Amino acid sequence: MKTESAALTAILAEAPSFATEVVARAIETQFGLAGDFSPLVSERDQNFLMQTGTGEKFVVKVTSGAQGAAATDFQIEALLHLEKAPDLRVPRVYRTLAGKASGHIGDGARTYRLRVVTWVDGDPLESQPLDIATSGTFGRALARLDAGLAAYSHPGENPPLLWDLQRLTELRNLTENITDLSVRERVAGVINDFEKRVLPIAETLRSQVIHADANPGNILLTDEGIGFIDFGDMMKAPLVFDVAIAASYLRVFGTEPLRFIVPFVTAYHSITPLKSLEADLLFDLVCARLAMTVTLLYWRLSARREDDPYRQKALADEAGAERYLALLDSLGRTAFRQKLDFIQ
Repeated sequence: MKTESAALTAILAEAPSFATEVVARAIETQFGLAGDFSPLVSERDQNFLMQTGTGEKFVVKVTSGAQGAAATDFQIEALLHLEKAPDLRVPRVYRTLAGKASGHIGDGARTYRLRVVTWVDGDPLESQPLDIATSGTFGRALARLDAGLAAYSHPGENPPLLWDLQRLTELRNLTENITDLSVRERVAGVINDFEKRVLPIAETLRSQVIHADANPGNILLTDEGIGFIDFGDMMKAPLVFDVAIAASYLRVFGTEPLRFIVPFVTAYHSITPLKSLEADLLFDLVCARLAMTVTLLYWRLSARREDDPYRQKALADEAGAERYLALLDSLGRTAFRQKLDFIQ
């Protein structure tokens, strides 16, 4: 990958690092909110959980300086668009005292967009034991979210994101950071298959704005159903990509590797029927997301020593991606597709 890639530049950019009291003062002045601030982990932005004296919770976001105005507006207006579907459990935009959808904060050298959205209460899917029923509920919820986004479009809907599955082939050079040769070769094979089987027909697939990061940390089990958070990787892409990205995290190790993927896809299909060609590509797309996860993990950790605690924790957390990719490789494309034979 060329080092001047806009996507690479964006992910390498340092996140804003304002003092908590500076952010709190800006929020009170511009949004009329005051409370306790707790930092939240973020890849590119500076995020906080804010809780007011009355118990209300909000997410406060200082947007990365590497993100263009169009991309920020795209994310904000997507949430405003989803307010037309009140049954969807997603963050709601909280406006400034002047009625604007975002504010600003500066450090003397540059100005950053300042945003506030409501907190969605729930338990992350990653913290709960997965079962067939929940997999189905997840599939139906994602289909409804995609249906809510189907009519939305925006000039900023193609942000330069390294996590964009459409850019998978750009990661070839980054696979050099994968220290396990067998894993590196498997990932390279997935990228080659994606280039041969998916890219030539990608433009023929139905496309729309999708969430593009429905991983278990962004999926919440609430009292009212499934909730979705973190729309920072949203983009316009083939609709089936959203299904594949989510499915790549429904990992089962053993004799039934698709135990949760099949009910998830079945449920999604019951709301938004998938086409035969889309089902034909799901194996390659799920493998592609797993390959991307593995590649970016090793790349981000390449500068750390092997005994670095963060490196070891990150490798342990994502070891499942390597294992599951190997399991799907053993299963094969034909067997995977046969499990989805209800899609004709």
